[in-house]
Amino acid sequence: MDVALVALGDLIAVGNILIDFLSLPSFARNARIYLSFLTVDDIDRSLDNRYQAEFQRCPVQDFHKNLLAGDKALKVSILMCTYNGQRFLAEQINSFERQSHSNWSLAVSDDGSKDATLEVVRSCASGWPAGRLKVFSGPGKGFAANFLSLTCRAEVRADFYAWSDQDDIWNEDKLETALMWLQSVPEHVPALYCGRTQLISELGIAAGQSPKFSQPPKFANALVQCIGGGNTMVFNHAARELLREAGPHVAIVSHDWWAYQLVSGAQGGVVFYDPHARTLYRQHKSNLVGSNAGWWARLYRLWMVFHGRFYEWSRKNIRALEVMSHRLDKQSVETLSNFKMARDQPLFHRIAGIRRSGVYRQTLGGNLGLLFAAVIRKI
Repeated sequence: MDVALVALGDLIAVGNILIDFLSLPSFARNARIYLSFLTVDDIDRSLDNRYQAEFQRCPVQDFHKNLLAGDKALKVSILMCTYNGQRFLAEQINSFERQSHSNWSLAVSDDGSKDATLEVVRSCASGWPAGRLKVFSGPGKGFAANFLSLTCRAEVRADFYAWSDQDDIWNEDKLETALMWLQSVPEHVPALYCGRTQLISELGIAAGQSPKFSQPPKFANALVQCIGGGNTMVFNHAARELLREAGPHVAIVSHDWWAYQLVSGAQGGVVFYDPHARTLYRQHKSNLVGSNAGWWARLYRLWMVFHGRFYEWSRKNIRALEVMSHRLDKQSVETLSNFKMARDQPLFHRIAGIRRSGVYRQTLGGNLGLLFAAVIRKI
């Protein structure tokens, strides 16, 4: 009888924590409107006085006032990793040439392609000025290692850096749009721009968009979710130096998730999520990482949770972040510590610890999934 009462008490306590957990402000839908990439007129029309005041308090409140969209002196290095990508590569490179911001160079790291990938690259660049194209040999250890290797190369240096896949298409304003925001951030502050994608088929036919997120892109989110694909990411030199300090050999799950975690957790680091798609993300059978949109993607993520994949990813990310803990701010260190300690606790303490850490995903369904993973000890 006593055992039954204790078990019942524990169950009620866990239930109360779950209710409290789901009522956190970070889980509330549409609780606040965070900075969206709108013109000043759009903001004036769509936000009331309360939200305009919040916009004015944002650390990038001057990005519409101080942007230098026409400043062609700012150099962007496009960092593209390739492997047997001849089929769609020319379309990707042609979209670079159509960019409204024209001061860019292309650095390619090829991971041992057996097809005509490098021939296509050199053919596309045949009319470019000398030095605009640099080609390197990748480490041959997968896409994440290839991107980190290229990002850390001392031969590649610019004001800003943009990761690129080999089979997408960029909107003409992608670089200009990213630079509009990045220029508003002080040079010494690590800054990362990312955003939604427009999904397209192999033939280039529109097939929907990636999920639109509205919760703030903070470290507590980055610990359990990557909101932007690497093919949307553009970052400043301070963020690049942060990635270089971590090194090309750090054991991480993916380069884009790592960048989101490291920049959002760094002292002063800031991340901007653009809700407007400026990258056409091609979906085909050879994709190493596909879109997160659709029910099949959700079911696959659920399967990964059951089989412990998310648990292993968390363990790997935690280890990598601990190595760079000296670059994280105090709040991020505390969040990381609480999250790590909670993962292996008994059920009651595990749920309470996850709540205490403050981690969250971007949607109600995602947070319920996170809670489920915590219950079955797969977080």
